Amino acid sequence: MRIRSSLATALTSLRHLGPKAVWYPLLLAVFPAMTLAIYRASGETGLYLLAVTIPVLVALAALMAGWQIDPPSADKTLSRRDVLETALDLSLGQTAESGRVPACVVLRIDDFDALVARMGSRGCAPILDQFQSRLSTALRSADTLARIDDASFAIALAPAARYDLETLLQISARLQAHIAEAVRLDHTSLRLSASVGFCVADRLPAPTGQRLLDAAEMAAVEARRHGGGSIRAYSRELHQRRETSLALIDDVTDALDRGEIYPWFQPQISTDTGKVTGFEALARWHHPKRGLISPAEFLPAIEQAGLMGRLGEVILSGALAAVVDWDKAGLNVPHVGVNFSGEELADPALVDRISWTLDRHDLTPDRLAIEILETVISETPEDTVCRNISGLANLGCLIDLDDFGTGHASITSIRRFAIGRLKIDRSFVSKVDQDPEQQRMVGAILTMAERLGLDCLAEGVETSGEHAMLSQLGCGHVQGFGLALPMPLEDTPDWLRRHAAAIARPPDLTRRIG
Repeated sequence: MRIRSSLATALTSLRHLGPKAVWYPLLLAVFPAMTLAIYRASGETGLYLLAVTIPVLVALAALMAGWQIDPPSADKTLSRRDVLETALDLSLGQTAESGRVPACVVLRIDDFDALVARMGSRGCAPILDQFQSRLSTALRSADTLARIDDASFAIALAPAARYDLETLLQISARLQAHIAEAVRLDHTSLRLSASVGFCVADRLPAPTGQRLLDAAEMAAVEARRHGGGSIRAYSRELHQRRETSLALIDDVTDALDRGEIYPWFQPQISTDTGKVTGFEALARWHHPKRGLISPAEFLPAIEQAGLMGRLGEVILSGALAAVVDWDKAGLNVPHVGVNFSGEELADPALVDRISWTLDRHDLTPDRLAIEILETVISETPEDTVCRNISGLANLGCLIDLDDFGTGHASITSIRRFAIGRLKIDRSFVSKVDQDPEQQRMVGAILTMAERLGLDCLAEGVETSGEHAMLSQLGCGHVQGFGLALPMPLEDTPDWLRRHAAAIARPPDLTRRIG
């Protein structure tokens, strides 16, 4: 009974002490005396009972106090957002009296998720510790540093009479330089970059610490969208774009359900015969109120909503249904190309799903071209993506490497992924008829492709001069606004008939004199 009473008393004490009880020095001080008293009262049986009961008591106290067990940290404040928000709120409270305003800077480590996937969270911890130490040395004593998540640091810059754009750009670049220094780990080293966003309090209509931090984070996300190592300032325009993007995310699921997002088709043409050799299916959103929404605007919203796989299914099904319609109308379209995201290519069931979809439309696999971004294969190890691409090639689908020239794919990767055609990125095609350097670059790509037994298609052809030069250089296929704009399915039959009639007409060789 005495033991039971003592344990009940201990549990009550733990409950009142709350979270600090686990580490409270008083508990450590009295623990030996408590152990001795229990031993004298109950002998070894009491000690055994104590050893079992103490962990249970701690867990129960934690649950009743409503807190989560968390190991102690050397500097717990550096992992909490509220510390930084509090520092900003204090600075904002002094603004009216001093006329000085604070600013907030957020650094997001670029490609940190890939680093965690490679090294694990435990392996990345020393890297973050080094970054934290470096950033601390770069700041003034009045500034506040906090790590707000696994890949981001935030800094509350102490109030100043004026934080202009140039000053904050210099501060951001200096902080980036500290991140960019090589990180030493055992016998290896690596270099990382950081995207930076910042906001000055006077850029917000009713600034608070939370709003100032949110605004700097928003600018950092915008910086990351423009490539690693970028710097962006918060602006009202950025806020409006963010609000629009969030609204699109809310609306995009319903749009897919309502059938507002569907494929449009852009023809691909042989430079040798002028005939259509295929169409590329491109996602378009016809909003009932806003009309046609640019893919550059809604594709990021779909990605943020986690609906890339759903979009891929919609476009694939619509593209294959179009091939069936063209066949029924007696129109010769050899195949249709569909873009596949890295997320879709990582689906272990992809090959079976595409095979089933082709069977459902009664089409052979060679009627479908799988378009894959070069960045996907240049960054993909031997994994599900590789097996899927090889499986689709073995199935009989055509494999196109999209945006070639932008992702540093090796020849080994091209052969390993069974690529059948290179789609030369538009950056090499622009003004190819006027720029000798562009001609040499395209010529080198075409020579390499010929040696590897690959076909080539040039994207983004906008002028007849570019078309003619690409034909002269030996590029087999072309695609772009200069040949035809993307069009809805219902417009393709008339366009195909007009195009067939145009290339069937003999050229006019007469020449006007006088």
